[in-house]
Amino acid sequence: MKTVKNKNELLLLLFLILTSAGFAQQSGGLAPKATTDEAALSFRDIPYLKKAFIDAAPADRKDGILVGELGIDGGNKAMILKVVQEIADNNEGKFDSFLIVHKDKLLFESYYLHGRINLPHFQASATKAYTSMALGRAIQMGYLTMADLDKPLVSFLKDLDPTKFVEGAEKITLHQALTMRSGIRIRKEQREAFEKTPANLKGQGLVQAYLGHSAPITVASQSFLYQNDPMLVMQVIEAAVPGSAMDFIKNELLDKMGITNYVWQTDVSGLTSSGAYSRMTSRDMVKWGTLAMNKGKWNGEQLVPEAFIVKATSRIIYTGDDDVYGGGKDVSNQGYGYYWWNADLKYGDKSYFSASAQGGGGQYIILIEELDLIIVVTAHNNDNSTLQIIAERILPAFIKK
Repeated sequence: MKTVKNKNELLLLLFLILTSAGFAQQSGGLAPKATTDEAALSFRDIPYLKKAFIDAAPADRKDGILVGELGIDGGNKAMILKVVQEIADNNEGKFDSFLIVHKDKLLFESYYLHGRINLPHFQASATKAYTSMALGRAIQMGYLTMADLDKPLVSFLKDLDPTKFVEGAEKITLHQALTMRSGIRIRKEQREAFEKTPANLKGQGLVQAYLGHSAPITVASQSFLYQNDPMLVMQVIEAAVPGSAMDFIKNELLDKMGITNYVWQTDVSGLTSSGAYSRMTSRDMVKWGTLAMNKGKWNGEQLVPEAFIVKATSRIIYTGDDDVYGGGKDVSNQGYGYYWWNADLKYGDKSYFSASAQGGGGQYIILIEELDLIIVVTAHNNDNSTLQIIAERILPAFIKK
């Protein structure tokens, strides 16, 4: 038997024994499910769980996700359990779920508060990352090409009247729209005027309104601005693929990944909402993350071109460190790809590049390729520090010393 050499080792050993005992009843057990009545409620009305569900050896639910055991297949179990015990005891971050995938295996799964394994959670702006992947799927299938990313997006929209465009509108490329640099600038009063005549915004009418009422689009205006640019990209998908964009996304992405329990609303144009208003289960968020981590492959099939994934998750532009969502002292160099955020997460004297789908309220799919690590978080708190927690508390559990 190994001898405990000092007080710190003894304390760690006691903690591991106690937490392992405390969580053993939940490990491999039945994850909390929303009842039929609960599933019909608005998100805010779903009752909080009386007890957190924490599983360090997630069950194989035959849903296309490989599973393993934390500490056996990777990760420092004691370190992770310590973090989640703090979350469970004092959930000020208002976490609803926290999942960890390492080397393609789901090693840890937990649910709190509003979290349920079968309940699609609102995604907010994480939806933008799914829109990006949908465009990539259209490229993979030959309806568009990588070269098309640098073409004017209006060249794909044949129902528009270019004589009514503001100056510069015809020069906006798909690449610029994918990086929030369309340059479109619409006054609040103009947006409100649009809303009074929704019939004019159906189909490509929404794009016509934006390109006809924006301030002139110039090099100066085509700077990063987090706004409604994903709408432009969804319009191109709708125009390029056979049938509707929603049918295409369902048949060519969601169905292929076995994602069936979701909600994805439409916007005022009648098209699939591109920037928000989707809901996914936490495990299905794992699938989106796995698709991106594996460079567009799912079960050996290339669903999205690797070249597109590389662009989407890279730091195409630097957005600055003044306001990093979920950041902290160890999160820096925030940037943006194709609707995927990125930042450096520091632990010790080394920084690890992360790419993440992010949504308001604290929704994250975080990819750390160097560690082959995917972290999925759902929550209902905009004032979160999730990226800082990942850098400070989760990374060290997967870094080999």
